[in-house]
Amino acid sequence: MKVPKQMKRYCPKCKAHTEQKVAQAKRRTPGSKHPLARSAKKRAGFGKGYGNLGKLGSKPAIGKFKMTGAKTSKKTDFRYQCLVCKKTTVQSSGKRAKKVEFV
Repeated sequence: MKVPKQMKRYCPKCKAHTEQKVAQAKRRTPGSKHPLARSAKKRAGFGKGYGNLGKLGSKPAIGKFKMTGAKTSKKTDFRYQCLVCKKTTVQSSGKRAKKVEFV
């Protein structure tokens, strides 16, 4: 995936389209991004109750229909810095890419 080093985007602080510098940050896991979120607490073992809480009943989990293995690519995490006011904004959602190249 080729990304330009600078691009024109909307700056919420300037309230105008300005030239912005693009940088890539390391993608963080939900547990480190929001350590007090419910999902992070459940991962850390602070979930409520024991067992499966009656969700699966007597049947075992379906294994062969589920996708197995790790994903082959990571989602991008771009930070855009406005060259006028120096305010940095984070992209809303990343695209999956194996390799990111700035051109």
